[in-house]
Amino acid sequence: MDHFFLIAGAGLLAGAMNALAGGGSFVTIPALIAAGVPSVQANASSTVALFPGGLASAWVYRDGLQPLGNVSMRLLLLITLIGGILGAVLLLLTSAQTFDHLLPWLLLIATIVLSFGRQFGEWLRRHVHIKPAAVLIAQFVLGIYGGYFGGAVGIMMMAVWSVLTNRDLKTLNPPRTIMVSTANGIAALTFIIAHAVYWHETLIMLVAAIIGGYGGARIARFALPQAVRVATLILTFGITAAFFVRAYG
Repeated sequence: MDHFFLIAGAGLLAGAMNALAGGGSFVTIPALIAAGVPSVQANASSTVALFPGGLASAWVYRDGLQPLGNVSMRLLLLITLIGGILGAVLLLLTSAQTFDHLLPWLLLIATIVLSFGRQFGEWLRRHVHIKPAAVLIAQFVLGIYGGYFGGAVGIMMMAVWSVLTNRDLKTLNPPRTIMVSTANGIAALTFIIAHAVYWHETLIMLVAAIIGGYGGARIARFALPQAVRVATLILTFGITAAFFVRAYG
């Protein structure tokens, strides 16, 4: 009970963040580490805790799936699934000390993508044409990243996909949500089988994240998108800087 409010509060905030702008793992992983969970297991537990919220979103979007150019959804799902398994296994093979030094860099990558991912996708669409085979390779790599860490992986996917189609970015939300849930789901299952989940903390965070996700969805109806984005980026930059100090300070 010493860390109950820390874990529950982080779950509430992360659920709301994911509903509003993404970046919930920026809150859950540090909270679990602060509660005494080793960093690798904190990442695994965070994935399991946040998965139900993502699954609920995927269910809502289930009717919005369409092929991306010449790439079928089934093939993308299969590639993402395989990549997610490999990423989860790689995480479990990473020592806590190594992951402690990798985590700030992973957070930095995710922060940069949260900041500039959409603009990068638009630039790609104007200047680059990627063949379907290259997209599948990129999707495999992103599946590995999603299973290993996953921060901002959905925005990364949309940036890559945007070069295949002229569809509005909003229409890419359904496949993004499904693919992210696929990578997270297979990673969560792998972590559970490997007994890498701290269940007491995870269940508290899971319930709180569902409540936070519902509240975040309600807030999204009247919140100013730019204000939400600025607040999210300030938080993510601050947490990233703190983890660099923790690892190298």
